[in-house]
Amino acid sequence: MSTAHRFLLDIPDLWDTVDLSGEELSRTRAKALATTDDPREKARINDMFRQGREVSRAARRHGALLAAGTATLYGDDLFMAYGMVFAVTTPEGSELTLPVLSAQLGISSANGTAPKDRVITSVKVPHVGTVARVTGTETTRLTSDIDVELLTMHTMMPVPGRADDFLVVTLASPNLPLKNEVYDLFDAITGTFRFLTEEGEPLAPVARAS
Repeated sequence: MSTAHRFLLDIPDLWDTVDLSGEELSRTRAKALATTDDPREKARINDMFRQGREVSRAARRHGALLAAGTATLYGDDLFMAYGMVFAVTTPEGSELTLPVLSAQLGISSANGTAPKDRVITSVKVPHVGTVARVTGTETTRLTSDIDVELLTMHTMMPVPGRADDFLVVTLASPNLPLKNEVYDLFDAITGTFRFLTEEGEPLAPVARAS
């Protein structure tokens, strides 16, 4: 069996892989604030951008292999989303099957409980095979005084040739009213994930027992 040496995930053109707390985010925030004179709307925009900075910092703290995101204006509307890829390894002496791993994901960090709309299912990722996925609206604890509700999608990618390793593709957005559109976008992004050999060739999907 071939062993995966790296992975690729195609992100949309308007997403950025640089630190979201940098200059580009500040420029987009200024443009968003310029679209309204309503103090309440300005407060909402500022809050969303603060969430963006904290999500980016949290990704770095948790050792994300890839972190990307977008803060994009569509007319007068602002769309924000974040994507991260994390490595998960089964602790020695433990069993971390797909059902066990999926049950541990999608838990709201603010209260330690599963959201009421959490769904655990299996999906087919073209270059990987059938994998486990968790979706739900999580209340995420970003800092000691900041909780935010995020539409989330976690998809578990078993690493070929390494029975105890998974990569978890996590996508999140605070744009709750766009739930259907957000999940369609997240599914499309996740569908581009593939493992590569040392020579850079895509690995064929390999079934892994649960």
